[in-house]
Amino acid sequence: MKISHNFDSGKIECISIQDDGTINLSIPKDNAADFHQWFHYRLTGAKNLPCVMNIVNAHETSYVKGWENYQAVASYDRQTWFRVETEFDGKQLVINHTPECDSVYYAYFAPYSMDRHHDLIANAQCSDLVEHIHLGETVDGQDMDLLKIGTEGEGKKVCWMIARQHPGETMAEWWMEGMLESLLDPDEPISRELLKKAVFYVVPNMNPDGSKRGNLRTNAAGANLNREWQTPSMEHSPEVFLVRQKMEQTGMDFCLDVHGDEALPYNFIAGSEGIASWNDDRQALLDFYQQSLVNASPDFQTKVGYAKDKHGTALMTVGTNYLAETFNALVMTLEMPFKDTELTPDEDFGWSPMRSQKLGQACLNALHQTIDKL
Repeated sequence: MKISHNFDSGKIECISIQDDGTINLSIPKDNAADFHQWFHYRLTGAKNLPCVMNIVNAHETSYVKGWENYQAVASYDRQTWFRVETEFDGKQLVINHTPECDSVYYAYFAPYSMDRHHDLIANAQCSDLVEHIHLGETVDGQDMDLLKIGTEGEGKKVCWMIARQHPGETMAEWWMEGMLESLLDPDEPISRELLKKAVFYVVPNMNPDGSKRGNLRTNAAGANLNREWQTPSMEHSPEVFLVRQKMEQTGMDFCLDVHGDEALPYNFIAGSEGIASWNDDRQALLDFYQQSLVNASPDFQTKVGYAKDKHGTALMTVGTNYLAETFNALVMTLEMPFKDTELTPDEDFGWSPMRSQKLGQACLNALHQTIDKL
Protein backbone atom coordinates (compact mmCIF):
# COMPACT_ATOMS: atom_id res chain seq x y z
CA MET A 1 0.00 0.00 0.00
CA LYS A 2 1.09 3.54 -0.66
CA ILE A 3 -0.18 7.04 0.08
CA SER A 4 0.89 9.73 -2.40
CA HIS A 5 0.16 13.43 -2.85
CA ASN A 6 2.68 14.72 -5.38
CA PHE A 7 0.09 16.06 -7.81
CA ASP A 8 -2.00 19.19 -8.38
CA SER A 9 -3.57 20.24 -5.03
CA GLY A 10 -2.24 17.15 -3.28
CA LYS A 11 -1.86 17.61 0.49
CA ILE A 12 -1.25 15.03 3.22
CA GLU A 13 1.52 13.61 5.40
CA CYS A 14 1.60 9.84 5.78
CA ILE A 15 2.76 8.85 9.27
CA SER A 16 2.33 5.07 9.07
CA ILE A 17 0.67 2.26 7.12
CA GLN A 18 -0.07 -1.16 8.61
CA ASP A 19 -0.81 -4.36 6.73
CA ASP A 20 -4.30 -4.58 8.28
CA GLY A 21 -5.32 -1.33 6.54
CA THR A 22 -4.77 1.05 9.44
CA ILE A 23 -3.29 4.28 8.07
CA ASN A 24 -2.27 7.29 10.16
CA LEU A 25 -2.19 10.65 8.41
CA SER A 26 -1.66 14.32 9.21
CA ILE A 27 -2.83 17.46 7.38
CA PRO A 28 0.10 19.87 6.72
CA LYS A 29 -0.25 23.64 6.98
CA ASP A 30 -0.42 26.00 4.02
CA ASN A 31 3.06 26.50 2.60
CA ALA A 32 3.62 29.94 4.21
CA ALA A 33 0.83 30.23 6.81
CA ASP A 34 -0.70 28.37 9.73
CA PHE A 35 -4.03 27.47 8.08
CA HIS A 36 -4.69 23.80 7.49
CA GLN A 37 -7.80 21.77 6.72
CA TRP A 38 -7.55 20.80 3.04
CA PHE A 39 -6.43 17.26 2.24
CA HIS A 40 -6.17 15.42 -1.07
CA TYR A 41 -4.30 12.15 -1.49
CA ARG A 42 -4.15 8.87 -3.39
CA LEU A 43 -4.19 5.39 -1.91
CA THR A 44 -2.92 2.50 -4.02
CA GLY A 45 -2.59 -1.23 -3.36
CA ALA A 46 -5.57 -1.58 -1.00
CA LYS A 47 -8.24 -3.07 -3.28
CA ASN A 48 -10.92 -4.93 -1.26
CA LEU A 49 -9.09 -4.19 2.01
CA PRO A 50 -11.15 -2.47 4.73
CA CYS A 51 -9.08 0.64 5.45
CA VAL A 52 -9.21 2.83 8.53
CA MET A 53 -7.54 6.16 7.77
CA ASN A 54 -6.93 8.30 10.87
CA ILE A 55 -6.19 11.98 10.39
CA VAL A 56 -4.54 12.35 13.75
CA ASN A 57 -4.27 16.16 13.91
CA ALA A 58 -7.87 16.94 12.95
CA HIS A 59 -8.43 18.53 16.38
CA GLU A 60 -5.63 21.03 15.66
CA THR A 61 -6.83 22.22 12.26
CA SER A 62 -8.21 25.66 11.45
CA TYR A 63 -11.93 24.84 11.62
CA VAL A 64 -12.50 21.96 14.02
CA LYS A 65 -16.28 22.38 13.82
CA GLY A 66 -15.93 21.60 10.14
CA TRP A 67 -15.42 17.93 11.04
CA GLU A 68 -18.76 17.58 12.84
CA ASN A 69 -21.24 15.61 10.69
CA TYR A 70 -18.72 15.72 7.85
CA GLN A 71 -18.02 12.96 5.32
CA ALA A 72 -14.91 12.88 3.14
CA VAL A 73 -15.17 12.41 -0.62
CA ALA A 74 -13.55 9.67 -2.69
CA SER A 75 -13.16 8.92 -6.38
CA TYR A 76 -11.77 6.16 -8.58
CA ASP A 77 -11.90 8.08 -11.88
CA ARG A 78 -11.35 11.65 -10.55
CA GLN A 79 -14.66 12.58 -12.18
CA THR A 80 -17.32 11.28 -9.80
CA TRP A 81 -16.73 12.08 -6.14
CA PHE A 82 -18.87 10.22 -3.61
CA ARG A 83 -19.07 10.44 0.17
CA VAL A 84 -17.48 7.79 2.39
CA GLU A 85 -18.06 6.87 6.03
CA THR A 86 -16.29 9.43 8.22
CA GLU A 87 -16.35 10.08 11.97
CA PHE A 88 -14.78 12.71 14.21
CA ASP A 89 -14.10 11.59 17.78
CA GLY A 90 -13.02 15.01 19.02
CA LYS A 91 -9.40 14.34 18.19
CA GLN A 92 -9.06 12.22 15.06
CA LEU A 93 -10.98 12.28 11.80
CA VAL A 94 -11.50 8.61 10.92
CA ILE A 95 -12.28 7.65 7.32
CA ASN A 96 -13.51 4.07 6.86
CA HIS A 97 -13.55 2.75 3.32
CA THR A 98 -12.96 -0.47 1.41
CA PRO A 99 -11.59 0.49 -2.03
CA GLU A 100 -13.09 -1.35 -4.99
CA CYS A 101 -10.15 -0.50 -7.24
CA ASP A 102 -6.37 -0.54 -6.93
CA SER A 103 -6.21 3.27 -6.95
CA VAL A 104 -8.53 5.64 -5.11
CA TYR A 105 -8.37 9.36 -4.33
CA TYR A 106 -9.66 11.04 -1.17
CA ALA A 107 -10.22 14.75 -0.57
CA TYR A 108 -11.81 17.34 1.68
CA PHE A 109 -14.09 18.31 -1.21
CA ALA A 110 -14.08 17.42 -4.91
CA PRO A 111 -10.85 19.01 -6.22
CA TYR A 112 -10.84 21.50 -9.07
CA SER A 113 -7.45 21.14 -10.73
CA MET A 114 -5.47 23.83 -12.51
CA ASP A 115 -5.71 21.69 -15.66
CA ARG A 116 -9.49 21.86 -15.43
CA HIS A 117 -9.20 25.61 -14.83
CA HIS A 118 -7.16 25.98 -18.02
CA ASP A 119 -9.78 23.95 -19.90
CA LEU A 120 -12.51 26.18 -18.48
CA ILE A 121 -10.75 29.32 -19.70
CA ALA A 122 -9.88 27.80 -23.09
CA ASN A 123 -13.42 26.59 -23.76
CA ALA A 124 -15.03 29.84 -22.62
CA GLN A 125 -12.82 32.07 -24.77
CA CYS A 126 -13.96 30.19 -27.88
CA SER A 127 -17.36 31.85 -27.51
CA ASP A 128 -17.93 34.96 -29.63
CA LEU A 129 -19.21 36.61 -26.46
CA VAL A 130 -15.91 36.28 -24.61
CA GLU A 131 -12.66 38.20 -24.54
CA HIS A 132 -9.82 36.70 -22.52
CA ILE A 133 -7.72 39.23 -20.61
CA HIS A 134 -4.36 38.33 -19.09
CA LEU A 135 -4.13 40.46 -15.96
CA GLY A 136 -0.58 39.51 -14.94
CA GLU A 137 1.16 36.83 -12.90
CA THR A 138 0.91 35.36 -9.42
CA VAL A 139 3.75 34.99 -6.93
CA ASP A 140 4.61 31.61 -8.48
CA GLY A 141 4.39 33.03 -11.99
CA GLN A 142 1.04 31.54 -12.95
CA ASP A 143 -1.37 33.48 -15.16
CA MET A 144 -4.23 35.51 -13.72
CA ASP A 145 -7.15 34.92 -16.08
CA LEU A 146 -10.08 37.29 -16.59
CA LEU A 147 -13.04 36.65 -18.89
CA LYS A 148 -14.93 39.64 -20.25
CA ILE A 149 -18.36 38.52 -21.41
CA GLY A 150 -20.54 40.80 -23.52
CA THR A 151 -19.93 44.41 -24.44
CA GLU A 152 -20.19 47.76 -22.75
CA GLY A 153 -22.97 50.11 -23.77
CA GLU A 154 -24.95 53.09 -22.61
CA GLY A 155 -26.98 52.17 -19.56
CA LYS A 156 -25.49 48.68 -19.28
CA LYS A 157 -24.49 47.42 -15.85
CA VAL A 158 -21.02 46.18 -14.94
CA CYS A 159 -21.18 42.82 -13.14
CA TRP A 160 -18.16 41.15 -11.57
CA MET A 161 -17.94 37.56 -10.37
CA ILE A 162 -14.87 36.24 -8.60
CA ALA A 163 -14.20 32.90 -6.93
CA ARG A 164 -11.72 30.90 -4.92
CA GLN A 165 -9.88 33.63 -3.04
CA HIS A 166 -9.49 30.75 -0.59
CA PRO A 167 -8.13 27.95 -2.81
CA GLY A 168 -9.36 25.03 -0.71
CA GLU A 169 -12.95 26.17 -1.33
CA THR A 170 -13.11 24.29 -4.63
CA MET A 171 -16.92 24.34 -4.80
CA ALA A 172 -16.49 27.99 -5.78
CA GLU A 173 -14.89 27.10 -9.11
CA TRP A 174 -17.41 24.33 -9.71
CA TRP A 175 -20.02 27.09 -9.23
CA MET A 176 -18.13 29.17 -11.81
CA GLU A 177 -18.24 26.31 -14.30
CA GLY A 178 -22.01 26.04 -14.03
CA MET A 179 -22.53 29.79 -14.14
CA LEU A 180 -20.35 30.18 -17.25
CA GLU A 181 -22.01 27.28 -19.03
CA SER A 182 -25.37 28.97 -18.51
CA LEU A 183 -24.22 32.51 -19.30
CA LEU A 184 -22.59 31.42 -22.57
CA ASP A 185 -25.48 29.21 -23.69
CA PRO A 186 -27.13 30.94 -26.69
CA ASP A 187 -30.31 28.96 -26.04
CA GLU A 188 -30.62 30.19 -22.43
CA PRO A 189 -33.17 33.06 -22.48
CA ILE A 190 -32.20 34.49 -19.08
CA SER A 191 -28.56 34.79 -20.16
CA ARG A 192 -29.50 36.43 -23.45
CA GLU A 193 -31.53 39.04 -21.57
CA LEU A 194 -28.78 39.61 -19.02
CA LEU A 195 -26.22 40.25 -21.74
CA LYS A 196 -28.49 42.88 -23.26
CA LYS A 197 -28.36 44.74 -19.95
CA ALA A 198 -24.89 44.01 -18.58
CA VAL A 199 -21.27 43.23 -19.30
CA PHE A 200 -19.62 40.60 -17.10
CA TYR A 201 -16.07 40.37 -15.78
CA VAL A 202 -15.33 36.91 -14.39
CA VAL A 203 -12.29 35.64 -12.46
CA PRO A 204 -12.91 31.89 -12.03
CA ASN A 205 -9.84 31.42 -9.82
CA MET A 206 -8.41 34.27 -7.72
CA ASN A 207 -5.71 32.07 -6.20
CA PRO A 208 -3.97 29.76 -8.72
CA ASP A 209 -0.87 29.31 -6.54
CA GLY A 210 -2.78 28.21 -3.46
CA SER A 211 -4.90 25.94 -5.64
CA LYS A 212 -1.94 24.11 -7.12
CA ARG A 213 -0.07 23.93 -3.82
CA GLY A 214 -3.06 22.45 -1.96
CA ASN A 215 -3.43 25.42 0.40
CA LEU A 216 -6.63 26.01 2.32
CA ARG A 217 -6.76 29.82 2.52
CA THR A 218 -3.58 31.49 1.32
CA ASN A 219 -1.46 32.21 -1.74
CA ALA A 220 2.19 31.26 -2.20
CA ALA A 221 3.33 34.22 -0.10
CA GLY A 222 1.06 33.28 2.80
CA ALA A 223 -1.48 36.04 2.13
CA ASN A 224 -5.15 35.46 2.91
CA LEU A 225 -6.39 37.28 -0.19
CA ASN A 226 -9.73 38.14 1.37
CA ARG A 227 -7.90 40.35 3.87
CA GLU A 228 -5.82 42.21 1.27
CA TRP A 229 -8.30 44.48 -0.50
CA GLN A 230 -7.39 47.79 1.15
CA THR A 231 -3.65 47.62 0.52
CA PRO A 232 -2.71 44.80 -1.87
CA SER A 233 0.82 44.65 -3.26
CA MET A 234 2.49 42.99 -6.22
CA GLU A 235 4.97 41.37 -3.82
CA HIS A 236 2.52 39.87 -1.30
CA SER A 237 -0.90 39.74 -3.00
CA PRO A 238 -0.58 40.39 -6.75
CA GLU A 239 -3.81 38.51 -7.38
CA VAL A 240 -5.89 41.12 -5.54
CA PHE A 241 -3.73 44.00 -6.77
CA LEU A 242 -4.29 43.08 -10.42
CA VAL A 243 -8.02 42.38 -10.10
CA ARG A 244 -8.67 45.51 -8.07
CA GLN A 245 -6.75 47.58 -10.63
CA LYS A 246 -9.02 46.28 -13.39
CA MET A 247 -12.13 46.91 -11.29
CA GLU A 248 -11.06 50.54 -10.91
CA GLN A 249 -10.90 50.78 -14.71
CA THR A 250 -14.30 49.19 -15.38
CA GLY A 251 -16.36 50.34 -12.43
CA MET A 252 -18.89 48.04 -10.77
CA ASP A 253 -22.62 47.76 -10.20
CA PHE A 254 -22.73 44.18 -8.95
CA CYS A 255 -20.22 41.67 -7.58
CA LEU A 256 -20.56 38.13 -6.29
CA ASP A 257 -17.55 36.72 -4.42
CA VAL A 258 -17.96 32.93 -4.22
CA HIS A 259 -16.67 30.91 -1.26
CA GLY A 260 -17.21 27.77 0.83
CA ASP A 261 -17.83 27.48 4.57
CA GLU A 262 -16.34 24.63 6.59
CA ALA A 263 -18.83 24.49 9.46
CA LEU A 264 -22.32 25.52 8.31
CA PRO A 265 -24.35 22.97 6.28
CA TYR A 266 -26.19 25.66 4.31
CA ASN A 267 -25.92 27.88 1.26
CA PHE A 268 -26.18 31.52 2.30
CA ILE A 269 -25.10 35.05 1.48
CA ALA A 270 -23.09 37.48 3.60
CA GLY A 271 -23.66 41.13 2.75
CA SER A 272 -21.83 44.30 3.69
CA GLU A 273 -24.23 45.67 6.32
CA GLY A 274 -21.37 46.96 8.45
CA ILE A 275 -19.97 49.51 5.98
CA ALA A 276 -20.35 53.21 6.70
CA SER A 277 -22.56 53.96 3.68
CA TRP A 278 -25.07 51.17 4.32
CA ASN A 279 -28.69 52.34 4.29
CA ASP A 280 -32.27 51.10 3.94
CA ASP A 281 -32.20 51.18 0.15
CA ARG A 282 -29.09 49.00 0.02
CA GLN A 283 -30.65 46.59 2.51
CA ALA A 284 -33.77 46.33 0.39
CA LEU A 285 -31.67 45.54 -2.69
CA LEU A 286 -29.73 42.85 -0.84
CA ASP A 287 -32.97 41.36 0.48
CA PHE A 288 -34.51 41.36 -2.99
CA TYR A 289 -31.58 39.47 -4.52
CA GLN A 290 -31.59 36.91 -1.74
CA GLN A 291 -35.32 36.30 -2.04
CA SER A 292 -34.93 35.96 -5.80
CA LEU A 293 -32.29 33.29 -5.20
CA VAL A 294 -34.54 31.50 -2.71
CA ASN A 295 -37.19 31.42 -5.43
CA ALA A 296 -34.68 30.17 -8.01
CA SER A 297 -33.12 27.37 -5.91
CA PRO A 298 -34.46 25.28 -3.00
CA ASP A 299 -30.80 24.68 -2.09
CA PHE A 300 -30.46 28.34 -1.02
CA GLN A 301 -31.83 29.78 2.23
CA THR A 302 -31.65 32.96 4.31
CA LYS A 303 -32.39 31.82 7.87
CA VAL A 304 -28.87 30.61 8.77
CA GLY A 305 -25.64 32.48 8.04
CA TYR A 306 -23.03 34.74 9.57
CA ALA A 307 -23.87 37.34 12.20
CA LYS A 308 -24.29 40.77 10.58
CA ASP A 309 -21.73 43.47 11.37
CA LYS A 310 -23.04 46.52 13.19
CA HIS A 311 -23.16 49.69 11.14
CA GLY A 312 -19.69 51.20 10.75
CA THR A 313 -17.80 48.18 12.12
CA ALA A 314 -17.08 46.28 8.89
CA LEU A 315 -13.57 44.96 8.37
CA MET A 316 -12.58 46.93 5.30
CA THR A 317 -9.76 44.62 4.24
CA VAL A 318 -12.43 42.06 3.24
CA GLY A 319 -13.36 42.09 -0.43
CA THR A 320 -17.13 42.38 -0.04
CA ASN A 321 -16.87 45.32 2.35
CA TYR A 322 -14.14 47.17 0.46
CA LEU A 323 -15.85 46.82 -2.92
CA ALA A 324 -19.33 47.69 -1.67
CA GLU A 325 -18.04 50.88 -0.05
CA THR A 326 -15.71 51.86 -2.90
CA PHE A 327 -18.14 51.32 -5.78
CA ASN A 328 -21.49 51.85 -4.03
CA ALA A 329 -22.50 48.53 -5.59
CA LEU A 330 -24.44 45.42 -4.59
CA VAL A 331 -21.57 43.19 -3.45
CA MET A 332 -22.14 39.86 -1.73
CA THR A 333 -20.22 36.83 -0.52
CA LEU A 334 -21.88 33.55 -1.48
CA GLU A 335 -21.04 30.68 0.85
CA MET A 336 -21.54 26.99 0.05
CA PRO A 337 -20.97 24.02 2.38
CA PHE A 338 -18.20 21.45 2.43
CA LYS A 339 -20.75 19.15 4.08
CA ASP A 340 -24.20 18.27 2.85
CA THR A 341 -27.03 20.78 3.02
CA GLU A 342 -29.14 20.16 6.11
CA LEU A 343 -32.40 21.19 4.43
CA THR A 344 -31.90 19.42 1.06
CA PRO A 345 -29.56 16.49 1.75
CA ASP A 346 -28.08 14.06 -0.77
CA GLU A 347 -26.99 10.86 0.98
CA ASP A 348 -24.56 9.69 -1.71
CA PHE A 349 -22.88 12.92 -2.80
CA GLY A 350 -23.68 15.60 -0.19
CA TRP A 351 -23.00 19.08 -1.49
CA SER A 352 -21.27 18.33 -4.77
CA PRO A 353 -19.76 19.77 -7.96
CA MET A 354 -23.04 19.27 -9.83
CA ARG A 355 -25.08 21.02 -7.17
CA SER A 356 -22.55 23.86 -7.08
CA GLN A 357 -22.92 24.22 -10.85
CA LYS A 358 -26.70 24.32 -10.59
CA LEU A 359 -26.50 27.04 -7.93
CA GLY A 360 -24.32 29.04 -10.32
CA GLN A 361 -27.12 28.90 -12.85
CA ALA A 362 -29.68 29.88 -10.21
CA CYS A 363 -27.60 32.92 -9.23
CA LEU A 364 -27.93 34.19 -12.81
CA ASN A 365 -31.68 33.73 -12.54
CA ALA A 366 -31.69 35.84 -9.36
CA LEU A 367 -29.55 38.50 -11.05
CA HIS A 368 -32.01 38.62 -13.94
CA GLN A 369 -34.75 39.43 -11.46
CA THR A 370 -32.60 42.09 -9.77
CA ILE A 371 -30.64 43.80 -12.54
CA ASP A 372 -33.14 46.58 -13.28
CA LYS A 373 -32.90 47.62 -9.62
CA LEU A 374 -29.11 48.05 -9.61
